[in-house]
Amino acid sequence: MKRPLKPDDHRLWSMVTATVHPLTDRNSPKPARPQTLDAAARVEPKRPPAEPETFREAVDAIEPNRRHRIAREREEIGGRIDLHGLTQDRARVALERFLQGAWNEGYRAILVITGKGVQGDGVLRRRVPEWLGAPHLAHIVAGISEAHRRHGGEGALYVALKRKPRA
Repeated sequence: MKRPLKPDDHRLWSMVTATVHPLTDRNSPKPARPQTLDAAARVEPKRPPAEPETFREAVDAIEPNRRHRIAREREEIGGRIDLHGLTQDRARVALERFLQGAWNEGYRAILVITGKGVQGDGVLRRRVPEWLGAPHLAHIVAGISEAHRRHGGEGALYVALKRKPRA
């Protein structure tokens, strides 16, 4: 059974609602469209491109058996890079430089630690798979998968590297 609100409760609630502001850059429900228009009359707004470069549809996941070997460390994790605290630009440069160096050294798998972000929706966590899908890295990256809990779980990625061609 609900009790009626007292005047003090109303005053307190009005103070709380006066300080609340909607979050920006979040996935919020979209307002309902009027149902009176037919499909031909509806016009979708044009969206600007997110980035000028094109990315592969998605980087393939690491084969399950290979991912298992990496997680169990039966296949060596050649290197680790921690991107915590870096801006997107610096993180991308560091990641690409590290990837190129690891591939040149002949490593077959690396661990990229992105962190989870404040509420589990970190920017680096979202962007790193996009960066790994860049066309100029297609000859290096074979696949990516979320790391095992002991290697960072949701806040880290295994990156399988392709073999370097023999000269």
